Amino acid sequence: MFQTTVLVVYGQIIMSTNDSTQTKILDAAEFLFAERGFAETSLRTITSRAKVNLASVNYHFGSKKSLIQAVFDRFLQDFTLQLSIRLNELEQEPASELKAEVLLGALIDPLLSLNKTRKNAVSIFMRLLGRAYAETQGHLRRYVTERYGHVLVRFTHLFQKGYPGLTNDQIFWRLHYMLGSLIFTLAGSDALRQISEADFNRSLEVKDVIQEMVPFLAAGMKA
Repeated sequence: MFQTTVLVVYGQIIMSTNDSTQTKILDAAEFLFAERGFAETSLRTITSRAKVNLASVNYHFGSKKSLIQAVFDRFLQDFTLQLSIRLNELEQEPASELKAEVLLGALIDPLLSLNKTRKNAVSIFMRLLGRAYAETQGHLRRYVTERYGHVLVRFTHLFQKGYPGLTNDQIFWRLHYMLGSLIFTLAGSDALRQISEADFNRSLEVKDVIQEMVPFLAAGMKA
């Protein structure tokens, strides 16, 4: 797929970020993909922003599709690793403890931890997910499903365990609506925080925006 140094942690393949050229390309690509979309962002635009030559993309990633996948890997490796640890704990809990608020918390804490790695990582990740939902990127859906789908399956099983009265299709749609709401809100969290400060004299962090959402999302999940 692409040449890089890898580390194996908890069974996950983690890309090394020691290569500064590779990191520059990934930084530029994730910003431009989030801002402009995948189809509208050329490799030449990415290399221009990263200040590297075009051949370096082929050397490190091989193709634009592989670069898109690598951009998502940087977020999903950290996120799914932290989520898996939380799921391990929840899978030991009885069904009565698996309330919607608890299940949402299992997603939120790993999500917020992304901001510890890079500035505005959560917002960028959500915008990328929004792009992936809206644009035709079949290769990305297949890649993410094959590599990380097992984690979402575990989360779904916990939802089924906590709410046995819901059918599989009800759970599917509720998870879809919940993730869609989360993605839409966090992708525009900067604007929402500015509105909150200007209109309500309330300064919010990203974690505050998420906490405002939890009662709404939980009510929808368990309605």
